[in-house]
Amino acid sequence: MTPGAVVFENDYFQLIQYTPATPQVHALPLLMVPPCINKYYILDLQPENSLGNFLVGEGHTVFLVSRRNPGQDMAKATWDDYIEHGPIRAMEVVQDITDHKKLNVFGFCVGGTIVSTALAVLAARGKHPAASLTLLTTLLDFSDTGVLDVLIDENQVQFFETTLASQHGGQVGLMRGVDLGATFSFLRPIDLVWSYVVGNYLKGGTPPAFDLLYWNGDGTNLPGPFYAWYLRHTYLQDELKQPGWLKVCGEILDLSRIEAPVFIYGSMEDHIVPWKAVYASTRLLKGEKAFVLGASGHVAGVINPPAKKKRSYWTLDAKEGKGAKGKKAELPKQAEDLFVAAQEHPGSWWPVWGVWLAGHAGEMQAAPKKPGSKNYPVIEPAPGRYV
Repeated sequence: MTPGAVVFENDYFQLIQYTPATPQVHALPLLMVPPCINKYYILDLQPENSLGNFLVGEGHTVFLVSRRNPGQDMAKATWDDYIEHGPIRAMEVVQDITDHKKLNVFGFCVGGTIVSTALAVLAARGKHPAASLTLLTTLLDFSDTGVLDVLIDENQVQFFETTLASQHGGQVGLMRGVDLGATFSFLRPIDLVWSYVVGNYLKGGTPPAFDLLYWNGDGTNLPGPFYAWYLRHTYLQDELKQPGWLKVCGEILDLSRIEAPVFIYGSMEDHIVPWKAVYASTRLLKGEKAFVLGASGHVAGVINPPAKKKRSYWTLDAKEGKGAKGKKAELPKQAEDLFVAAQEHPGSWWPVWGVWLAGHAGEMQAAPKKPGSKNYPVIEPAPGRYV
């Protein structure tokens, strides 16, 4: 819903640049990388609950990745392809358009896993473009994957490798978005399956219009090789957190080489990405860290605009991370200790992140008069063809 324009596209994504909403903006741009199993617009559903709208209102130059829904022509795409031609390419375009070497980087869910991988690849190449990194409900340590544990084992991963990723003498194909959607719905079958069977089929009712559930049903496909690699090396073998264990885009990965302050958010009732597993990222990333725990679940906890005055969040202390002597409070090693020490606050966590992000976004300057640049002219209005 937020005004903007598509300023770049390739086979993997379109890049949206949102129209500034303030006369002046922070010098450093923000790149948002959403998950790849649904469309990006969970972050921009309606003006009153749009994170994109909130950010331009805070004076940020916002770029957002809108992923293509892959068809058979992309069935052979790999994890490496998604990293090199996705966030790495997007960062290069943002740097070129804004003429800044540094940018703030944001990742939501698997988008956070992808963008963290990209930054680790760039760090191995001696490049450190991130002025800050924000990770929302993101897994980097996969030792605790909650209810998804029951769906992923060696046999299941080998099945996908054979049927979708041309391994073990098999074929290559797509993991269909409709199948992924059904899987996630059956993680909460009473709410997301049987209530509709009763209300719609047995009682003949019409489901109420609900923006979050519309988005939830608008899934995307995933290339088989990408999907199988992701399942094996993260959920099954938990190798992403091991320094020097994986090679991506020709580089040896080490997440600790990412040089950027990090804001990490987890949702208390998240059944897809447990908040304690999210908190484990604080031990893997070496930059200065802030952590906020929000109420509710994987999506509703993230999409919690201040105007609604709903829910609550927990921070380490009530003074925006400052200790009694003015030093930033140290995050404890264990998530349980964090929760014991944290204080609950009513409302949305967005303003807390807004203050943190502004501290890493540079001085204010005149807002750009038009989107894109000579090298990257406007292709079409947002939201673009990929949605």
